[in-house]
Amino acid sequence: METSKQDKKVIIIGGGPAGLTAAYELNKHGIRSEVFEKDDIVGGISRTVNYKGYRFDIGGHRFFTKVKVVQDMWDEVLENEFLLRDRLSRIYYKRKFFSYPFEVKNAVFGLGIFNSMTIVLSYLKAQIFPIKPENTFEHWITNRFGYRLYKIFFKTYTEKVWGIPCSQISSEWAAQRIRGLSLFSALKNALLKQPAANKDVIKTLINSFHYPKLGPGMMWEKVRELVEQGLSTVHINSGVDKIYWEDGKIVSIFSGNKQSVQGTDFISSMPIRELIAKLDPAVPKEIIEASKKLNYRDFITVALIIDKKDIFKDNWIYIHDPAVNVGRIQNFKNWSPFMVPDPKKTCLGLEYFCFEDDNFWSMSDEKLIELAKEELQVLGFATKSQIIDGTVVRMPKAYPVYDDEYKAALNTVKGFLANISNLQLVGRNGMHKYNNQDHSMLTSILAVRNILGANYELWNVNADQDYHEEIKDRELVSSELSQISYTQPMTPGEFPMHKSKDSLIDKAIIRAFSRLDKFAFATAVGIASFLFVFSATLFLVIKGSPEIVNSMLLLNNYFIGYDISIKGAFIGGGYSLLWGFIFGWLFAYIRNLSLGFVIYREKRKLQAQSLKDLLDYL
Repeated sequence: METSKQDKKVIIIGGGPAGLTAAYELNKHGIRSEVFEKDDIVGGISRTVNYKGYRFDIGGHRFFTKVKVVQDMWDEVLENEFLLRDRLSRIYYKRKFFSYPFEVKNAVFGLGIFNSMTIVLSYLKAQIFPIKPENTFEHWITNRFGYRLYKIFFKTYTEKVWGIPCSQISSEWAAQRIRGLSLFSALKNALLKQPAANKDVIKTLINSFHYPKLGPGMMWEKVRELVEQGLSTVHINSGVDKIYWEDGKIVSIFSGNKQSVQGTDFISSMPIRELIAKLDPAVPKEIIEASKKLNYRDFITVALIIDKKDIFKDNWIYIHDPAVNVGRIQNFKNWSPFMVPDPKKTCLGLEYFCFEDDNFWSMSDEKLIELAKEELQVLGFATKSQIIDGTVVRMPKAYPVYDDEYKAALNTVKGFLANISNLQLVGRNGMHKYNNQDHSMLTSILAVRNILGANYELWNVNADQDYHEEIKDRELVSSELSQISYTQPMTPGEFPMHKSKDSLIDKAIIRAFSRLDKFAFATAVGIASFLFVFSATLFLVIKGSPEIVNSMLLLNNYFIGYDISIKGAFIGGGYSLLWGFIFGWLFAYIRNLSLGFVIYREKRKLQAQSLKDLLDYL
């Protein structure tokens, strides 16, 4: 028997972007909910910390999306509180800044002539002798950019972030994280002039972004306020200790000293490994063992307040220098001037990646601050005497790790949890999936729609490279469905889809760029030439004016033995077949070669831009 809206009560585990988005959507649909957050602040990894008036993020969080329902929620909640910020993020290596995608002049002067030459030679070697089979992240980058460039600009930073040698990271991970590597899209954009509005959208996404003037935590504090004014209760300092289930359904949860709380539906954004451990009665041993193979990378931000107005103009920089432990540095004043109370001072966030069980995580705050001061001085950004204060924030399980065991383990756990009918997993840790903030929000929006009776597959959000494609309105499709239909493999069949102008253009481009078979094309041209000359000669034999006959006899200068006769028709046709075949083959060869060059050039440009996105995901 279906439960009415009034009788539904949804228990939400986790008060980050995913959990609070679920509460916000439920509130809009008149459904009660309770949110349980184990920390003393909402927002999860998207929180904003306030230390003596200096605000800083746990990693920078740009607000950009092409998912309309997510953008609508941001606009509803914060309205005019967003700033439009120019984006600048560069690589910092040996006290020099390097633009990305790489600029030849910048790279040559930054690395020097000798290093630049070795990079070129290394690249050429990779193109001539690629590594086969291409199994690892190291192989993947080396084959596309050469080992020298990989070692300088990818190896150190990637290993800092993940704590795993690049030789042990799957090449599948690299291919998944580097989005937009669509050669067809690149060719389409290169050939067709898009409308100015689309150009502006793309340019905006690349070069600027929206950001709440007081940081992303501003968004989630406001969402908490709004849902508590409605039908939701948000509990902080309230971790979930037990999750009771029976007969394929969650019955209730137990949190701290609070009595067990019952619900009709449950949404979880807690790490899957913890979720499995808290289920009562205990799940089968093989499921527990699989969940233990789901690993996480933890994160420490050391925020330093510096008595210096300007340090670098970037929003954030990537530290590829192996001499220091810090992986990335945020300049929060460059995200928003409202993040610092004194414009004459700067607050930098030095970001360190580690595991909860290693020595770095357990290091005292005082030692971490001292280490950060020393590394900032080594990098040349400030002297220790200019650093007047600092604080430390630890964020456990910030990033799900994509090691060689996670996929099989996750599939095992997913298979088991799919049998619990009133439980949905959302968010980054909730799905052990490297979701961005908007991905996480979208999983919750769709989860709420499922509670209302839809049947969306949440695991398909952020599952392929089509995620960031622009959402287009389609004829005879409701506006709401068009906002989310691209995430939905089970789109209702009653909405007929007509072929759009874009699909016809796509087909035309595919045909135009198809490889031309040299032999087939040459044969076709040769036969066509034979038929034309043969038919024309026969026509003149039967009835031809002297003027035209004299003109045709000029072919005798090129076709030895040709005249206006039946024999001459075969001779002229034979010559035409031969030369038509030769010219057809040469045309097809030159055409394929030219298009191959265009495709190669567009692919290289796209790879360069896509690898910039890789650094953002790292």
